[in-house]
Amino acid sequence: MPTIGWFEILIVVALAIIVLGPKDFPIMLKKVGSWIGSTKRYINNIQDEVSNINIEPDETDKKEKDKKIDKDE
Repeated sequence: MPTIGWFEILIVVALAIIVLGPKDFPIMLKKVGSWIGSTKRYINNIQDEVSNINIEPDETDKKEKDKKIDKDE
């Protein structure tokens, strides 16, 4: 998978300033930053839900085993 270096990032930023203009460039950076932030939060929420799904069956299995042990005694 190809990597993006600092030189490529510099070229993209320079092109964005030329295309958007210096006035609109900071506004676009804020929008892109908010999109990235919301995407990260969305992915983190999904990861938390998936990890909670994996934990719940384990806890119920432990509780069922404890109940069986208590009944046998």
